[in-house]
Amino acid sequence: MADTPAPARVRFAPSPTGFLHLGGLRTALFDWLFAHHTGGQFILRIEDTDQKRYNPESLQDLMRGLRWLGLEWDEGPDIGGPYAPYIQSERKEAYGKYADWLVENGHAYRCYTTAEELEELRARNLPYDRRHRTLTPEQRAAFEAEGRPSVVRFAAPLTGTTTVHDVIRGDITVENTSVVDPVLLKSDGLPTYHLAVVVDDHLMEITHILRGEEWIPSAPLHKMLFDAFGWPAPEFVHLPVILDPSGKGKMSKRRTVVDGKEFSPFVSDYVTGGYLPDAMFNFLANMGWSFDGDQEIFTRAEAIARFDVKDISPKATALPFSKLDWLNGMYIRQMAPSELHQALVPYLAPALGMSEGDLAHDRRLAELTPLIQERIKLLTDAAPMVDWAFLPAEAITYPDPAQLIGKKLSAAESLDVLAAGAEIVADIEPFEVAALEAAFRSRAEAMAIKVGSFLAPVRVAITGRPVSPPLFESMHVLGREESLARIDNARQALHDYAATLA
Repeated sequence: MADTPAPARVRFAPSPTGFLHLGGLRTALFDWLFAHHTGGQFILRIEDTDQKRYNPESLQDLMRGLRWLGLEWDEGPDIGGPYAPYIQSERKEAYGKYADWLVENGHAYRCYTTAEELEELRARNLPYDRRHRTLTPEQRAAFEAEGRPSVVRFAAPLTGTTTVHDVIRGDITVENTSVVDPVLLKSDGLPTYHLAVVVDDHLMEITHILRGEEWIPSAPLHKMLFDAFGWPAPEFVHLPVILDPSGKGKMSKRRTVVDGKEFSPFVSDYVTGGYLPDAMFNFLANMGWSFDGDQEIFTRAEAIARFDVKDISPKATALPFSKLDWLNGMYIRQMAPSELHQALVPYLAPALGMSEGDLAHDRRLAELTPLIQERIKLLTDAAPMVDWAFLPAEAITYPDPAQLIGKKLSAAESLDVLAAGAEIVADIEPFEVAALEAAFRSRAEAMAIKVGSFLAPVRVAITGRPVSPPLFESMHVLGREESLARIDNARQALHDYAATLA
């Protein structure tokens, strides 16, 4: 390939039989990167010829997942384009036309073998035996008169070899006799994948085919079909398989547990699981391709500028699942607090029982967001860190009142701390973070109590838990009256608990 490649036309062509998984999303990402690197087009084409396994929810899931990652397509089923339609079941007429052309020009034939006859061959562990490849016109007429349904089979060359050049793997050569006349057009008039993909790639002027390495065995057949039609074949790029996070075998298409944490191959679980699209973009871009050995985090623009299919490694890559959480945390910390505030809203609104519109403009979340930004790796981590701020004082409970007792303090001493805290909160002016911190530290010193032990009961009183965002900032978010109410509730809870210890 030239150093400055011509604009590429690439397609992501999923089958809507299941939900979008990370392997498919990685393929789409590489397609998108290469199209943008070359100033070309990224096309979404839906290959729904397998009607028996068609899942009506799959197409919407595919589109949502691609758009979540920011992989907008230039042509596709919902936006159209110069080569519409982009759903194979809507292109049936074209496939029939080209199947007929192959038959008329001696590259394919009608086969009348019954399902029972094929099952007999399978029972004997035999491949299809080309039994109808050389039927006479009279034999064909007899089968037609019987009303036998027929399929169109490719008449694969019986001698020689076929070589497919793969951009990252080199030449792949097979004996032509290894391709045993596969079906191109089914008896219902719908094409098999092999005919449809070749016809569509030609008609849509696809220049590069990026797909998983599981399609390598089919590549020689597709090259034969391009040759039979007299069409130039696109360049083939068979992407390396993504291995399970354990490195043992291909990535599973079901949820599994890895190092004590559930791993999901489905993109929708990451959309709802608190992951940022930019983090997933960065993560998947490094699966089989490397931006730079010294730079792990990069922008989309940087990836587009550097990406080239010839730099993809053919070696299988184990999915470093734990690294995704690390990356996500890094991207969260790079966000402007206002941007993170808005990103948190869809995840927090249901947990807080609020509408997204109200939460998007809520002062409390705006002030709390920078306090938790360094502490979360996932957007879903935020709820248990901030939910206390959205509860009324009476809803803050202390399931374990012992947590209101400071380290190396008695219950009575901790009650004194809470009383001192209430006094500070009631009287301090202005009610600001710096003033609160100075007053609490000064009182701890005056009472000869270590600052950590002094603040612990107050922290639990304010948030209901021993670990929380910074205490004085939290009190400022709540305001004077709410902070006082919570300290008073905690004093009563600890008083009742102390009575049980007497």
